[in-house]
Amino acid sequence: MTTTKKVRRLAMLTMLALLVMAASALACGADTAVRIERKTCRSADGVEIVYSVAGTGEPAMVFIHGGLANRGFWDAELKAFGPRHKTIALDLAGHGESGRDRTKWGMPEFGADVKAVVDAEKPRKVVLFGNSLGGPVAVEAALLLPGQVLGVVGIDTFQVLRQEIPAGMMRQRAEQFEKDYAGSMKAMVAMLFHKDADPAIMADAEKRMMSTSPATAKAMFLGMEGYDLEASVRRLKVPLRAINGDLYPTDIAANRKVYPDFDAVIMTHMGHYPMLERPDEFNRLVAETVAGLMKPVPKR
Repeated sequence: MTTTKKVRRLAMLTMLALLVMAASALACGADTAVRIERKTCRSADGVEIVYSVAGTGEPAMVFIHGGLANRGFWDAELKAFGPRHKTIALDLAGHGESGRDRTKWGMPEFGADVKAVVDAEKPRKVVLFGNSLGGPVAVEAALLLPGQVLGVVGIDTFQVLRQEIPAGMMRQRAEQFEKDYAGSMKAMVAMLFHKDADPAIMADAEKRMMSTSPATAKAMFLGMEGYDLEASVRRLKVPLRAINGDLYPTDIAANRKVYPDFDAVIMTHMGHYPMLERPDEFNRLVAETVAGLMKPVPKR
């Protein structure tokens, strides 16, 4: 082989290696530059909902934060999935930048916030992700979007689908937060992480959540009183999945008795916010979950 041919061959092999590396980086969810837009819409009751959106691909991925949190908890997901999917993160009413002028608070109303955003963006198919309280909200949103949702994915939620909240428990929680907002928030956040969790991440989560108004906290807790998650789940017609930490156990067998098409992945030594603690691992599991939901259902 001549020297010229050897040089050309080496150049081709180098180029091929670079292409393979680039493809691998994309497949692993590398932080490819993506434009994130801030948008607004109106929920069914007229409350302004603020949300962020990146990308254009299908299915759209909609991320719903937990109680007292905000859409900023999903910043890493907007960057990771925006290059391949339309990726949306919203502030539920009373949270983040969204309006607070709501008279009736509850899971169905939060579900209507999600529907408003999906209606505004008009994706053909969506996967709904909900952390904590965002899980039941995603269920309510799916019930409002028949034929459009590929699946509902809970993030450290749905540990037990058949549960009864004792009468007065949410009112008591509302009163605790009303009496001592900062102290109650600190105590709650401490219960959402393993004891050896990164103090900086815990402090960041607490700081973000403290930006939610005490009035919203009270309204949210009171709105949860009497909510029947099992009844809403039984009305679903799409797969129900969960990516959960192991801080609180997930009863997969019991959940399948409520809803047969339920499954969960458990992250070892993980607390309530996997998107903050181990975002790369979490996003890999998110990608795998979406891929599974996109597979054709085998005919029986």
